Amino acid sequence: MEFFCYHRDRVGSLGLRKELGEAHWAYMDRYEDELIARGPTFGDDGATPTGSVHVVELPDPATARAFAFDEPNYQAGVYRDVLLRRWRNLLGRTMWEFPGGRSGGRRYLVLGLGSGQAADLDVPPDSDELIAYGPLLSDDGASWLGTAALVRAPDPDKARAVLSEDRYAGIEVHDWEFGGRR
Repeated sequence: MEFFCYHRDRVGSLGLRKELGEAHWAYMDRYEDELIARGPTFGDDGATPTGSVHVVELPDPATARAFAFDEPNYQAGVYRDVLLRRWRNLLGRTMWEFPGGRSGGRRYLVLGLGSGQAADLDVPPDSDELIAYGPLLSDDGASWLGTAALVRAPDPDKARAVLSEDRYAGIEVHDWEFGGRR
């Protein structure tokens, strides 16, 4: 089963985040083979971390919850909340297999939350700039709750356009970059 996890930073937690850097890396190293995508999101300045995205393949929702809530930054209070949803990898690849590579161009997390009639269940026709893409689902995988995409785009508006604007309660766009040890 694939899961989308977005830890959002608590205001004022940057110092603690930096202090726990190695503990976070060591924890994520344990999941190296299961990770589909990962990386931090940033504020308007493009430099201040605002959260961490992890798309991971795990055996069940209980294991996914343990992954999300046992993470050292979460345990220490760096994060204000966690969005954890089942996810379906419609591209069938990891971010490391993205043909555009790790660098070049701006990268974004596009997160559309909704309910009711599912939207954007197929990969958009112009998908060359998609790094990861798929629906957010309930724990049992039966209900659509939104869509998450990692995309390379020239600006936030172009990134947002990967989703059908009128089909979501709201769409968030966050600066994002490829994660992993440096």
